[in-house]
Amino acid sequence: MNLNQVTLPVRDMQQACAFYLTLGFTQIVDTAHYARFACPEGDATFSLSLTTASFENGATIYFEHQALDEWVASLKLKGIVFEQEPTDQRFLWREALLFDPSGNKIKLYWAGDNRLNPPWRVEKRLT
Repeated sequence: MNLNQVTLPVRDMQQACAFYLTLGFTQIVDTAHYARFACPEGDATFSLSLTTASFENGATIYFEHQALDEWVASLKLKGIVFEQEPTDQRFLWREALLFDPSGNKIKLYWAGDNRLNPPWRVEKRLT
């Protein structure tokens, strides 16, 4: 099993696409109501879906980059505003917080080996 994608609701497709292109993603689908992006590394994708309905998204999408501080600095030079600068977290990640133009919460982070193998890792499966 593999996660296919996450789809975020957006209010303005052009504005949202410009934002994610500025973050460095490659747009692979472009319609008036739907857009899909590929991550610069690996084969992960995510998409945007235009909505006119009111929404409050409680989800957070995470994008990982080994050179987090440099990435954040380069994005700030392009006008991206951060709510939180890169900060070491108690769960052994370093992360920065921002919101896309529709209010979706985004964390840019680097966890290294702790992403899949934190000191408190457990493996539970149904057998």
